[in-house]
Amino acid sequence: MAPNHDIDSTGLVTPDAESVSGLSSSQISELIATAYHEAGHAVMAAILGRNIQKVTIKAGQIQTGGVRLGVCELASGRRRASNDALQDEVLILLAGMVAEAKFTGRYCKLGASQDLRHVASLLHERGGNEKQAERLQRRMLDKAEHLLNVPAHWQAITLVAKELIERKAISGRSVRHFVSQSLSRRERAGKPTEGHSA
Repeated sequence: MAPNHDIDSTGLVTPDAESVSGLSSSQISELIATAYHEAGHAVMAAILGRNIQKVTIKAGQIQTGGVRLGVCELASGRRRASNDALQDEVLILLAGMVAEAKFTGRYCKLGASQDLRHVASLLHERGGNEKQAERLQRRMLDKAEHLLNVPAHWQAITLVAKELIERKAISGRSVRHFVSQSLSRRERAGKPTEGHSA
């Protein structure tokens, strides 16, 4: 069944009435932002060769007692080897905030606070002082922005976000399908894609 919502002229998802029935406009905005956030994690994981179990925007509890609005659950193993597994992990963590910012127009560090804490922890493992870790995080954020700005990757994020809004949860197989579909469309149109291996 095809999603019942459209992509507007800016390339952003416009949900149908059934998908957002009973929600206020701020709740709708939060739902869409969460869908983009989780889609960003998922698409980055796919292009970096990570296996994805599922992606959801269903609210749930986290161990610290708070509430999470969504999750991209990675499966163990990889579809391909990585030259730098730590860098891949950081890029996947930052991709949620980057994709969400393309929808909202700004970084929501509060919404990505758990991701950012994990990024800081990973970068401190790499060694160096606080200033070096901050510089490395900025470089990784720039790289995540660059990768998600590839038209085929952004198209895949939009398709995944649309599906999440309608279904609330999708499989890793669906994510890979949307990434492959987006890359194929770009190739058929004769437009180059870069930085992908879905």
